[in-house]
Amino acid sequence: MVRLAICVNPMSGRDVRRLAARATNMTHEAKRDTVARVAAGADAVGVTDIYVAREPFRIATLALEHMNLKARVHVVDHPLANDASDTERAIAAYLEAGCDTVVSLGGDGTNRAITRAAPGITLVPLSTGTNNVFPQLLEPTIGGMVAGLAAAGRLPRDTLARRSKVLRLRFSNGATDVGLIDAALLHDDFVGNLLPFDAGRLSRILLTRAEPDSVGMSPIGGFIDPVGAADDCGLLLEMGPGRTFEAPLSPGLFRTVSVASHTRIPLGMPVMFRNGVLALDGDRDHKLVDGHSVSISIERNGPWVYDVAASMHHAVRQGMIG
Repeated sequence: MVRLAICVNPMSGRDVRRLAARATNMTHEAKRDTVARVAAGADAVGVTDIYVAREPFRIATLALEHMNLKARVHVVDHPLANDASDTERAIAAYLEAGCDTVVSLGGDGTNRAITRAAPGITLVPLSTGTNNVFPQLLEPTIGGMVAGLAAAGRLPRDTLARRSKVLRLRFSNGATDVGLIDAALLHDDFVGNLLPFDAGRLSRILLTRAEPDSVGMSPIGGFIDPVGAADDCGLLLEMGPGRTFEAPLSPGLFRTVSVASHTRIPLGMPVMFRNGVLALDGDRDHKLVDGHSVSISIERNGPWVYDVAASMHHAVRQGMIG
């Protein structure tokens, strides 16, 4: 048996941040088409069992309902809360079914929830969210093929995949959390705010990837000192009077930012955050008040992500396709 899961966030690419910026909405129909293409690619390389989760909009189930697949389709059920915990429960169900390779449809926040549930999972992340530094913009058919070959154990992980960097958070009250791309501290903000960040409220940003060809927090660092996925370090930005420039904080939405200093942070070095609202990968989830703080370190112990292009070239050289 070759098992593959497709994890769909039904709300990715549909929140108010896209309306406040200049991004298009990702419709349910577009996601169904993406799921169908992933399944077709996986089926073509010999996946025998495809797992999807039931959710209110029936994105994955409708996409696969009338496809003439050789693979068996399994629909897992779990209690729905209509928040990120739905993704975590779906991943837990996939793992319980013996499926540890996943194609995800979502943005940085979706993949953060997957990482929280299963940090060592093998992941082919497809971009359907708002800020998309972690997931990839690629043809879903090819993503499905690579994920299927990976699930079958036919792609050597040590040469074709990389373990992702993650932000590991340890709060002073004993709680923990995880991020994939950025931890941003804001003042005069509130937990749950879904509007794009007000650049004037940013006080400190820790990045696993500072990429100038992205949007969100990442290009603020990327325009100064680029740090890529392969670099064994991160970048800490102290915001304030200093280097001032325009940065795309959301798709098509530029704001003036000012960076007082920047420092490369090696893996494992803790950075303390205090006093403010802490946003992880764009989601304002934590408020640090009354002496509470959090220690954040960058560690390379997140999901395994395959290089899709290199994997396809390897598959052709080894006679797996064609």
